[in-house]
Amino acid sequence: MAAAIGATNRNVSFRLTPLSRDPNIIGRTGCGMMIAQSSIRGTARVLSCLALFSAVAACSGEKKDARDTGPPEAGYVVVKQQSVPLYVELAGRTAAYETSEVRPQVSGLIKARLFKEGSIVQAGQTLYQIDPRLYTAAVDQASANLANAQANREAAQSKADRYRPLAQMEAVAKQDYTDAAAAARQAAASVAQNRAGLQTARINLQFTRVPAPITGRIGRSLFTTGALVSASQADPLTTIQRLDPIYVDIQQSSADLLALRRSLSSGGAVPSSTQVRLKLEDGSDYGATGTLEFAEPMVDPNTGTVTLRARFPNPQGVLLPGMYVRARLSQVTSRNAILVPQRGVSRDPRGNATVMVVGPGNKAVQKRVSADQTIGDAWLVTSGLSAGDKVIVEGLGRVKADQPIKPVPAGQPSAKRAAAAQ
Repeated sequence: MAAAIGATNRNVSFRLTPLSRDPNIIGRTGCGMMIAQSSIRGTARVLSCLALFSAVAACSGEKKDARDTGPPEAGYVVVKQQSVPLYVELAGRTAAYETSEVRPQVSGLIKARLFKEGSIVQAGQTLYQIDPRLYTAAVDQASANLANAQANREAAQSKADRYRPLAQMEAVAKQDYTDAAAAARQAAASVAQNRAGLQTARINLQFTRVPAPITGRIGRSLFTTGALVSASQADPLTTIQRLDPIYVDIQQSSADLLALRRSLSSGGAVPSSTQVRLKLEDGSDYGATGTLEFAEPMVDPNTGTVTLRARFPNPQGVLLPGMYVRARLSQVTSRNAILVPQRGVSRDPRGNATVMVVGPGNKAVQKRVSADQTIGDAWLVTSGLSAGDKVIVEGLGRVKADQPIKPVPAGQPSAKRAAAAQ
């Protein structure tokens, strides 16, 4: 075809030279040249189409070869049994480590308030001053009564001492001596009684200065200067709370507690550490770690929950009583746990968990498993798998049950990608 094109070009060039002088032939020569050029263009188009068809056929052959490389590749992981702490997240509320309601122990008018509301007070620090005048007078009166009783005791004792030898000589009647000795003992008892009265009066005088029972942060004062208070009143003067350390009361359902004890008794799990982490109301993590103290030995009949108490350090005062928190803790450690990556577990229309494993003859086998809890990025499988099973986690979209596959370790580059890279 190339030779024909060359011959056509030579014929066109040969005809133009002799006929260009004759005006009658110019029109026919131009028509001939146009016909030759059209033939050349048509031939070029044919060649282009042939080349395009050849390229398409070659690509189709490559794709067919790629489709015919064999069974699909499936990346798998080998599962094994391991000890895994099982964490739970439970709701809880903070509670003060110590709480004291400050109440008056004597009656009277408040003369002064000696603390700043919301500040830290020390145990024994005076908080209120109650009018002490009546109690000072009571101390003076009790002191005078004691002195009077002591004087009477001395006189009665002296009389009894004089009557003793006289009664022995029968100079006085024995009954007179008996009466004198009894009067001396009564006078001694009166001294003891008045001494106790004086001590009581002094204690009441001390109670006019209302001290802080514990060290902690004091709240607002419910009574002001000039208010009349009494020892029998219902309302406290103020409240003091110790917030460092602080308690967190965690609620756990009794059903979960029974399942926990059953798991421990079966031998499949062992108790975990008592460390507890907190998540605050805004979703942030509390930096310090707490310690689980005890579980209350009773179930709340209203909520069906058991209270677990944990203690946390609170030096900065971030935790305040009554705050809602989420506590994360591990109560047991499963000794024979099997973890499967989440991408390897799927759910059937009924919600049952299933996995694909590499079966005999490199065929995909579907298994139903029990997976009710996640640990990080993996499912905790409690039944349905055994140590050493190869669970497919890559290429699941190309794998069907009972289909031959080409198993490769997960994360390993496939043969197709390696061939493409070369």
